[in-house]
Amino acid sequence: MRVKLEAHGRTAEIETLGGELVSCKDQSGLEYIWQGDPAYWAGRNPLLFPIVGALREGKINVNGATYEMPQHGFARRQEFTLLEQGPGWAGLELRENETTLAQYPFPFRLKVRQELTETGFATAFTVENTGTEPMPFCLGGHTAFNCPLMPGDRFEDYMLCFAERENCASLVPAGGLLDRARAVPFLKNTDTLPLKYEYFDTADTLIFEGLKSTTVSLEHRGTRWGVRMHLEGFPMLAFWTKPNAKAPYLCIEPWHGCGAVEGEGPEFTDKAHCIVLRPGECRTLGYQVELL
Repeated sequence: MRVKLEAHGRTAEIETLGGELVSCKDQSGLEYIWQGDPAYWAGRNPLLFPIVGALREGKINVNGATYEMPQHGFARRQEFTLLEQGPGWAGLELRENETTLAQYPFPFRLKVRQELTETGFATAFTVENTGTEPMPFCLGGHTAFNCPLMPGDRFEDYMLCFAERENCASLVPAGGLLDRARAVPFLKNTDTLPLKYEYFDTADTLIFEGLKSTTVSLEHRGTRWGVRMHLEGFPMLAFWTKPNAKAPYLCIEPWHGCGAVEGEGPEFTDKAHCIVLRPGECRTLGYQVELL
């Protein structure tokens, strides 16, 4: 089911399958969110829960038992319940069910709030442990933005602008695992990264851990049109577009967790940046996007 929002002269749409915001248009009708052309990638803005990335051999241990889960978890393939809605916002919820418990043996409440703001949109996730045992989880965003944004522009006309000058390597898979010891030097005392498809053709995903910046912009180098994401509270940030496809989008992905890392243990709680909630405890994470 599609849920339509309208506020501040802009419109947005939410898909209850996955609870994701799948459209955001400005006052002129310009669409900022990638519309999921399957010729490149059918996704648009999936929520990554309760894992981010892929597990080692697709498996994880919890309390002595082994479970299998697909890349990025199951939330993006689950139907959320619409709890409440206003003109410019909506709240949705996912609870455990037979399918989730077969992959992740915890009762939980995952609430998503999607809202049109004065400058763009905001997404907030609240995870609650409704069970009686400590509950580990990871969570991430995967928002795909049209890039190029305007007709006649090229992908290479855009750049990523960080709030601070960064010196940060990019994690890359090694035999299917992320290996911090083999991280590739990438951002070298700079706050700007001009986009090139070759980055993604070579590395697939640019994955940064420990950036100082809490905002990053995707901007046209001439007009400065684009988006700015505020992502406080996320220890990792990734960028992705389909490799070897010259795809017209770029995903900006704030992560609290990541794929399997070389040397990590087999337990869920061994995962990098895993959050563990006590029974009855909640944790809220979110990000805000400005339309530039």
